[in-house]
Amino acid sequence: MKCFKNAVVYVEGSGLVRCTVEFDEKIRFIGDTSSAEEIELPVGAVVLPGFVDQHIHGAGGSDGMDGTQNDLSIISQTVAKEGTTSFLVTTMTQSKENILNALSAVKTFRAGENDGARAVGVHLEGPFIAPAHKGAQPLEYVVEPDIATFDEYNEASGNSIKIVTLAPEREGARELIAHLKEKGVVASIGHTGAKYAEIQTAVENGASNVTHTYNAQSPLHHREIGVVGSAMLFDELNCEMIADTIHVSVPAMKLLVKNKPKDKLTLITDAMRAKGIPDGVSELGGQTVYVKNGEARLADGTLAGSVLKMNRAVQNVVEKVGVPFTQAVDYATINPAKNLGLDGEIGSVKVGKRADFTVLNKNYDVLYTVVGGKIVYRAEN
Repeated sequence: MKCFKNAVVYVEGSGLVRCTVEFDEKIRFIGDTSSAEEIELPVGAVVLPGFVDQHIHGAGGSDGMDGTQNDLSIISQTVAKEGTTSFLVTTMTQSKENILNALSAVKTFRAGENDGARAVGVHLEGPFIAPAHKGAQPLEYVVEPDIATFDEYNEASGNSIKIVTLAPEREGARELIAHLKEKGVVASIGHTGAKYAEIQTAVENGASNVTHTYNAQSPLHHREIGVVGSAMLFDELNCEMIADTIHVSVPAMKLLVKNKPKDKLTLITDAMRAKGIPDGVSELGGQTVYVKNGEARLADGTLAGSVLKMNRAVQNVVEKVGVPFTQAVDYATINPAKNLGLDGEIGSVKVGKRADFTVLNKNYDVLYTVVGGKIVYRAEN
C-alpha cells in the first residue's frame, strides 16, 4: 500500500483539498493520515486524476498503425511522461489489411502486462469519412460506412473499439450510427462536410461526439451552420479539442468553451509518432510529415496530427483561454471517462476507483504518473 500524505489533491466532489490518499491498485482511503509507504512530494505539487486521451495516434517515434507490441509499448510509456494514464489507440484510414493488423495488435497488447499508460480501447478514425474532408488521411483507402466492416474490425480488436469517427452524410452512415449505439460504441462526427440537417439526423440516431472540433469539417456560416455550428448548438455532442493553439486558435477555443456545457468538452492530443522526439521528417499513414516548431504538416501544408502533450493542453486552456484549473483538468479526465462509459473506474480521485494519478508542479510539469497504483513515470531531479 502507498499513499500521498498531506498533499493537495483534486478529490471528486470536494475540489482541491489537503488530505492523504492511500492506494494499492485502487484508491482505498481518502482522509487525514496513513501508515502506508509515502510518496514524498515537493511543495507546490498537486495530485490529479490521471489524464485520459481518447484520440492519439502515436508518440516516441511509434504509431498505433505500426501494429507491433513494441510500438504500442513505446506509445504507452511516452504518453505516461505527460500524465496520461489511459488512452485509446487511434487508427487511421488505411487498407483493410493494415487496419486489421493494427487492431489485432491492440487486442494482444491489452491482454498483456504494461509499464506505461493503459490502452483502454481503440478510436477507429476512418475509413468511413468524406473524401473532401480527409485531412491528412490517404484518399485511396476512404470507404463508405458499413456495418459488416465495422463488426469485422471490432472482432479483430477484441471488441475494444470505443469510438468510430465517420461522416454522417455518406451512404450507410445512418445505419452504422444506430448499430454503434446499440453496441455501446461512440459514433463521432468527423472528417465531414455534413450540413446541420445531417448532423441533426445523426444525433437522433445516436451520434454523441465530434472529432477534433473545427478541424476537417464544415465550418460555421450564417446560412448553414455546418458541423462547427452544430457542435456548439447540440448539447448532446461531446466536443474534442486540440488545445495546441495551432489546430485551434485561442479565440476559437474560447468560443467553444463558452458554448459547451462543462461536461461536454474533451481535450485530446491527436498526436502522431513525432511527439516526444526532435523536430525533423516523420511519417503518417505512409505520407511524409515535416515537424518544425511544434507543427506537423504534410508537404502541401495540411496539418497532420499534433505533437501536443496533455499536460500542456491543460496549461494552455488555463493560461490562454482562462478556464478555471479544475475545470480544465475535468476536460482531460472525467469528461473523456464519461464519454467512454468508463467513469465508474477512472477519471477522478474517489475511493474504489483505479489508482491512476498524475502529479504536477506549478509549471504544469509532470512529477509522477501512477497507473493502477504503480509508479510508471518519475521526473528526474
